[in-house]
Amino acid sequence: MPYRRCGDSGLLLPEISLGLWHNFGRVDDFAESRRMLCRAFDRGIVHFDLANNYGPPPGSAEETFGRVMRGDFVCHRDELVISTKAGHLMWQGPYGGNGSRKHLLASLDQSLKRMKLDYVDVFYSHCHDPETRLEETMSALATAVNSGRALHAGLSKYPLKVMKKAVKLLAGMGVRCLIYQPPYSMLQRSCEADGVLDWLDDQGIGCIVFSPLAQGMLTPKYLDGIPDGSRAARPDGFLQPGHVESRIDRIRALAAIASQHGVPLQHLAIQWVLRHKAVTSALIGARTMAQLDDAIDALQSPPLTDELLAAIDAVSPA
Repeated sequence: MPYRRCGDSGLLLPEISLGLWHNFGRVDDFAESRRMLCRAFDRGIVHFDLANNYGPPPGSAEETFGRVMRGDFVCHRDELVISTKAGHLMWQGPYGGNGSRKHLLASLDQSLKRMKLDYVDVFYSHCHDPETRLEETMSALATAVNSGRALHAGLSKYPLKVMKKAVKLLAGMGVRCLIYQPPYSMLQRSCEADGVLDWLDDQGIGCIVFSPLAQGMLTPKYLDGIPDGSRAARPDGFLQPGHVESRIDRIRALAAIASQHGVPLQHLAIQWVLRHKAVTSALIGARTMAQLDDAIDALQSPPLTDELLAAIDAVSPA
């Protein structure tokens, strides 16, 4: 597993990190979740990314990780980079989700209990809350770091203008923003087009991108329609049939490009996000051991050529 420096910090992250957004909740098979987490660690993935509301139900992905942490990883804590986030709705009531100190610090304490940890390596503000002063949100991140409950602070999905202000506020509180987490894929290039990646690189802030496979759309899964049991076939999921149908022409064109160059589409997608010098790590999800191994195997694909990159730009420009 290759590792990359997180911006210009001292922290190294694996090129592939594992996110527990899906498939690690209480509704999922714990034995399979445990096998995937242990397999990931055995193959060099030492960074596991969570959030307070991951499940389902919310909180249960952290509970699953906590069971594995206590049973399998307890002797490896200093080899692991564990992150969690807060900001989206976690529980009902006025304090269940926003950018307030009340919500963020209460959520962090709950997350630590669920995961059986004394601290996390990165605590993120999961999203910008326009109803809460940015100074208050950043002060909560600073408190998390200064109290020892988190080693580093991070931001996720912040617009560039707001992120610039947030980073400056954190610095004024004596805390550096270590890392930023945006969606990024061949089908979702807004953080590239908006100048986010270039700004992060200029500032020496790390970047870990999520959904590099566009929730499975950048795999062969949907080339011939929406199969039963797939994420898009579930009525309550984030990925809906309309998302696939509106992009199917681009997906098929990208699949053809991958085939012409002898690379599986999903491997091309992962290698493509890692091509950008600002990207520290690609955050993947996995439902099975085979999917996990296949994603890691993408790192063995040959380097992307200028011809290949130009073909991708022609089909799916920034």
